[in-house]
Amino acid sequence: MSHITWEVPFCGEGNNCFRIGTDTAGNAYIAVNGAEDHHLTDTREALRALIRDIKAGKADHLL
Repeated sequence: MSHITWEVPFCGEGNNCFRIGTDTAGNAYIAVNGAEDHHLTDTREALRALIRDIKAGKADHLL
């Protein structure tokens, strides 16, 4: 398995923190801060699409 480089946690109110990471093999990871061993994995392109969609408001109904 490739080494994952984790970004600084993104935190909401309280302790709701998520981390995004990448590796040199082109994978992207999302995990709850402190539970990085239990991450979701997909491609960097899938992560880009997710971020673009969130920024475009496609997840606003979840707020």
